[in-house]
Amino acid sequence: MTPNKKEVFLTEEGLEKLKQELELFKTTKRHEVAERLKEAIAQGDLSENSEYDAAKEEQAFIESRILALENMIRNAKIIAHDPMDKETVNLGAKVTIQEVDPDGHPFGEAETYTIVGSAESDPMSGKISNESPIGAELIGKKVGEIVPVPTPEGNIHFKIIKID
Repeated sequence: MTPNKKEVFLTEEGLEKLKQELELFKTTKRHEVAERLKEAIAQGDLSENSEYDAAKEEQAFIESRILALENMIRNAKIIAHDPMDKETVNLGAKVTIQEVDPDGHPFGEAETYTIVGSAESDPMSGKISNESPIGAELIGKKVGEIVPVPTPEGNIHFKIIKID
């Protein structure tokens, strides 16, 4: 299997979280599933042993996640947003946007998001991926621009209020 060479854009904080997760999986999670497997094997007949099957499935998930995390860390590219650039949206920028109607009249509340790589995306924490529909459309745009974001029901328009 050829490893994926796709760059993974991360903040320093995001890279550290991936490293911590990898350590957890390599030590604690691997050990826990190995113990579960040992206990299930001790029960005898594996052909109808649901505990054994569940532990094997979890073991496969853990090993798969370890490989994915190692690949992301190996291909990590740290996002270095220029804090002096308050005019153009780039990776790492904190962007305040507000939905506007097609004529540019604002409605709803302004929302602030940090543009991050897809591996670090967490919309509930205000982090959206540069590959998401909104993130992809915001990249390269400037304060004051109205940005159409395609959706299945038609475009939604956002005005860029502020970039930090």
